[in-house]
Amino acid sequence: MITDIGEYIVGGCLQLLEGCDFVDYNVRVPGGGLDGLGELDVVGLNFKTQTAFICEVTTHIRGLLYVNNKETVSRIIRKHERQKSYALKYLSNFEKINFQFWSPVVPVGYITNNLAEVPSLELIINGEYKERVNKLRALAAKTTHDARNPVFRMLQIFEHLRD
Repeated sequence: MITDIGEYIVGGCLQLLEGCDFVDYNVRVPGGGLDGLGELDVVGLNFKTQTAFICEVTTHIRGLLYVNNKETVSRIIRKHERQKSYALKYLSNFEKINFQFWSPVVPVGYITNNLAEVPSLELIINGEYKERVNKLRALAAKTTHDARNPVFRMLQIFEHLRD
């Protein structure tokens, strides 16, 4: 599967803001079968702090919605269950595991209220999403090295433009 630009944004944040040594995209469970059909959008591993990040990323810029509000919440919760299952199977040696849902535009109300009730899922949505991107932009303005992340490189170019 092709990596979505939103996934590269999250990967850049994990690599450059969270200090992840390893970031992978569209991770599938080893062995295939039905479990292998569902993917994890972004996985980041910080070996120094023994912290893993498992991120679901939805980049709907007109607003997060699958069919209706109830179905949207149900899908995200099912994806979160897949995150937890993967962590239990493959990341048990990490001291801390962060389960995150990233989306730039989420309607405030039913969806945000119900997702906020999932205690193990960190929501990086709306303003928090924007804040993380702004931190990447600020870092891009101060650096010139190629971090091997296409979004970060694009931000570096934009932040270093001259007249």
